[in-house]
Amino acid sequence: MKRNAITVSPEEMTRQQAFSEEVRMMPGRPESYYVVTYGCQMNAHDSEKLAGMLENMGMKAAENREDADFVIFNTCCVRDNAERRALGNITWLKEVRKKNPGLIIAVCGCMIQEPGMAEKILKQYRFVNLAFGTSNLYQFPELLYKTLNSDHATVVVDNEDVIPEGLPILRARKESAYVTIMYGCNNFCSFCIVPYVRGRERSRDLSVILRETEGLMADGVQEIMLLGQNVNSYGKDLSDEVSFSLLLKELDRMGIPRIRFMTSHPKDLSDELIETMAGSRHILPQFHLPVQSGSNPILEKMNRHYTREQYLDRVQKLRNAVPGIGLSTDIIVGFPGETEEDFRQTLDLVREVGYDSAFTFIYSPRVGTRAAILPEQIEEAVSTERIKKLIDLQEKLQQKTLSRFVGTEEEVLAEGFSRRSNKAVSGKGTHGVSVTVPGNTEDIGRIIRCRITGLKNNTLTAERI
Repeated sequence: MKRNAITVSPEEMTRQQAFSEEVRMMPGRPESYYVVTYGCQMNAHDSEKLAGMLENMGMKAAENREDADFVIFNTCCVRDNAERRALGNITWLKEVRKKNPGLIIAVCGCMIQEPGMAEKILKQYRFVNLAFGTSNLYQFPELLYKTLNSDHATVVVDNEDVIPEGLPILRARKESAYVTIMYGCNNFCSFCIVPYVRGRERSRDLSVILRETEGLMADGVQEIMLLGQNVNSYGKDLSDEVSFSLLLKELDRMGIPRIRFMTSHPKDLSDELIETMAGSRHILPQFHLPVQSGSNPILEKMNRHYTREQYLDRVQKLRNAVPGIGLSTDIIVGFPGETEEDFRQTLDLVREVGYDSAFTFIYSPRVGTRAAILPEQIEEAVSTERIKKLIDLQEKLQQKTLSRFVGTEEEVLAEGFSRRSNKAVSGKGTHGVSVTVPGNTEDIGRIIRCRITGLKNNTLTAERI
């Protein structure tokens, strides 16, 4: 075994459950809660765990944060604007407390894990009652118990690479579920703070993931989304026999209708994984493959460990093996030293690949990363102009790439009513594209067979079969 991570013991998890009971029985404890989530799907799933623990402690979700007795911010620090939004909203709650003096405020997540952030919270945000890092999530019942029994703020930030199992989860949707397969990241891209705030890669045991999925299937879940900072490096810290491809094959055999995953790193996209997708029955034909830049010099500065040519080779192999596969990506513009030629190469790559969707960002310096101290930081006006060009190009190309679905049959997992009509439902098709189809309340949570009839903006329209 190669694992260095610490699996939280069953005894410790039982101890935390005892603290949940203590909070539940405590006179004057908060009756209602509200969880504010920033960032990625990993954070969204962490918020489901927070909600599960809060329900165990006897609290019920409030409809909005103003009416809650306990508000917890689950933060992100990957982008500077996410951090600024979180801090701004936390400050706003200071005013809310004037109307509700008993309001308890907590902050957790990646932002708290940043160097110096815990001290900043203590000094500048003294109205915050509780702050804890990503490694302390499983200790939430104990930390809240201490907070409710103290006149001082509770602040705990550990850096242990832990794997907690058995946390209660209150899923946001009944028909689909997140399944975390690994935590942390070993890549150290020069622009990214994730390895510093989420720790090193640590994979959950394959048998535990399979048991969790069995339980979800028994609960009627139609779709699982496998989560990790770099899912296709799953198992490298376990043994030579365990891999992401093996996990996918085992899940495919179980027969859960739909399997998705994100996020993947191009350098770890193996031929074996591509073959596994091609031969599967339940892994959906879509792939989120962040490229970040189309320029080799910039990719090298980013420490991405692949070239433009290698990336395009992976894309071609995916498309050969899984015809019609839906591709999405992440792209950063304005990285330090990015020239007009570098940016042009990114635009050319976007044209060549033809993504179904792209998440585009202006480079945001993060303290503690190598890119933050690189010379030739790009002026904001230049970055803004470049991202506008990139978005304009992607929107034009997207209309062409999505038009290939018109006239084809599709299966849509209805997530809710369409925002434009209460006589239509919407959800993701098998390729990861949003589809709107006529439907009613009974259809929500079900897979609907339909035929694509048109395209409005980035959403496909369909008729039922």
